[in-house]
Amino acid sequence: MAFEGWNDACDAASGAAGYFLSQANIEEPFAAIEPEEFFDFQAHRPQVEIDEGGTRSLSWPLTGFYAVPQPGRDHDLIVVLGDEPSHRWKTFSRSVTRVLAEHDAEQVVMLGAFIGQVAHTRPVPLIGVATDPALITRHHLMTSSYEGPTGIVGVLQEACREVGLPALSLWAATPHYLAANPNPKAMLALAKMASNVLNIGLDTSELEQIVAEFSTKVDEAMASSGNFAEYVSQLEIDEGDGPVAGLDPRMSGELVTEIEDFLREY
Repeated sequence: MAFEGWNDACDAASGAAGYFLSQANIEEPFAAIEPEEFFDFQAHRPQVEIDEGGTRSLSWPLTGFYAVPQPGRDHDLIVVLGDEPSHRWKTFSRSVTRVLAEHDAEQVVMLGAFIGQVAHTRPVPLIGVATDPALITRHHLMTSSYEGPTGIVGVLQEACREVGLPALSLWAATPHYLAANPNPKAMLALAKMASNVLNIGLDTSELEQIVAEFSTKVDEAMASSGNFAEYVSQLEIDEGDGPVAGLDPRMSGELVTEIEDFLREY
């Protein structure tokens, strides 16, 4: 599961979930949650679309459930993708878990991403939060001591706990100085870990190529600015001293302001 919005820095979570669908060529959901009671349509406006014949139609905010067959395995995959709702989160979460229960879901992996004080040259830090702490240990994930505001991912995890459905949230930290752009490297890290946790096959070669191109562009930009390179180098040192120090979602706003001030200065 992944939801665009507060839980989805640099589109990393929704991009990873969407990659599962694109690789399987899945476009239509088998179920969807009616948006009327859960969304503020002034914040999530319906989109006007025009088909090849010139016919106009409306596309509403959608929480879709997509079936991804896994031939030769003892289980299939359901991908849940949508926008973070505006209203009635408890009711929304119970609606999600009800659909999962009706289709015999055995385990849930939720994807999230936040802005962290991390360097793009390092492996993407992944933090785990689970209904069962053993899941964190089993998959060698960093733990979180975060306390503070949460998004729909946190509420859904609690809803899974209520119905006895094992759930693991995977959170990727994305570099704050790249916060204005989608981050394919974080998408790849989340997609790989999710496929590993769920024991499903996923061809990541296409996404790996996108990551290589993205990294080259960022490195070229860094090479053209000694001050930028120095800044990233210091982040690398700080991570080496203790990566957890830079992984506090509460600092996201401060970090974006910090890099904007830095770029204005130079």
